[in-house]
Amino acid sequence: MLIWTGFSLSIVALLYISRRSLWLAMTMAAVVLGLFTLSTSQMLTVLTRTFADPSVLLIAFVVGIIPLIGGALEESGEMDRLVTNMRMRKRPFFAVAPALLGMLPMPGGALLSAPLIQRGGEGITADVKAAGNVWFRHAFLLVYPLGSSLIASAKIASVGLYQAILFLFPAFLLTVVIGYFILLRHVEGTMNYEGRFSLPGLVVPLGIIISAPVIDIVMKSTLPLSHPEIGTAVGVSASLLLAIVVGHIGGRKLLVIGKKMRPWKYALIILAMFLFLNVFTLSGSPQTLASLGLSPVLLCIAIGFVLGIITGRIQTPIAIVVPIFITAHGAMSLPAFAVTYFSIYLGYVISPVHPCVSVSIEYFSIPMFAFLRRMVLPVTIAFAVDLVVALFIL
Repeated sequence: MLIWTGFSLSIVALLYISRRSLWLAMTMAAVVLGLFTLSTSQMLTVLTRTFADPSVLLIAFVVGIIPLIGGALEESGEMDRLVTNMRMRKRPFFAVAPALLGMLPMPGGALLSAPLIQRGGEGITADVKAAGNVWFRHAFLLVYPLGSSLIASAKIASVGLYQAILFLFPAFLLTVVIGYFILLRHVEGTMNYEGRFSLPGLVVPLGIIISAPVIDIVMKSTLPLSHPEIGTAVGVSASLLLAIVVGHIGGRKLLVIGKKMRPWKYALIILAMFLFLNVFTLSGSPQTLASLGLSPVLLCIAIGFVLGIITGRIQTPIAIVVPIFITAHGAMSLPAFAVTYFSIYLGYVISPVHPCVSVSIEYFSIPMFAFLRRMVLPVTIAFAVDLVVALFIL
């Protein structure tokens, strides 16, 4: 009974506080659940597992560095140069521009790509602009190796990051195809660009962005790293250094970028998430929930999707669904992880509490209903495909 009470109250605290602060919400959820289910010695064990784990600390470091890379590219104008030199027709621009800017992790970051969509969207209805902005901005979350949600989720499920990306790549292709041919089917015409094409303006910022995963892959495949996250940490550090050097960013400007991007907040989210995960695991909650006899498809696909909508996050549902799955069904395979992650992702991209959704409908001045009406078909198709695949592999 205490487990059910503690778990229920922790979820209430998580949902309520997360509207203001995700790291604080997960910390308070862990505290509430721990008070009901753990002894003092067990709480000390949880704290040790969380804050003395080199892998967790390295992931927190990586996730804290990534927004600084995006902030440096934005501050120096390199991201604008990248977008300006993508010479393409209007429909692919509507897909590529938000996707590239989606690699800058910040709450409500859809506001960065919304002006680009608005500028190139003459004759396009506002609901298509808003839906396209959200849909494509988050597409890379399925395969981007520096995405904090994917890094943390792979760690929680104990699967290799790049192996997970291989299994998620079909979901990424499905997302792009559905968005391009259904969501943007009425977007036609060419973009009007000012100035001449600059190859360095395209290659240099793109090189800064991809340098981190390239270094990460090379280090992991050639060096006997004590912790695989070391390669990722070196990669993002090198990428940040390149962004600073290329953008001629001095110490004072870097401080301004730090204040704007608030990297500590992202690091705290990771620490709080693993704190909640460790409390959740040690509390016996996964065993209690697993005893309900939930089928893998119901747990990973249906409940995962609903949790994605309710929380407006990916990491939080993963931290709940994966331990329950492992307790009831054993280690999570890469295919199982992929369909679970994709289901949660689909709920996340239409969640009313997802900041990018709210800022997009506000920027383009449309009601939530108009946004959801435009998103329902692509989400339904993607969810149906994910469900069919899950029926065969779960």
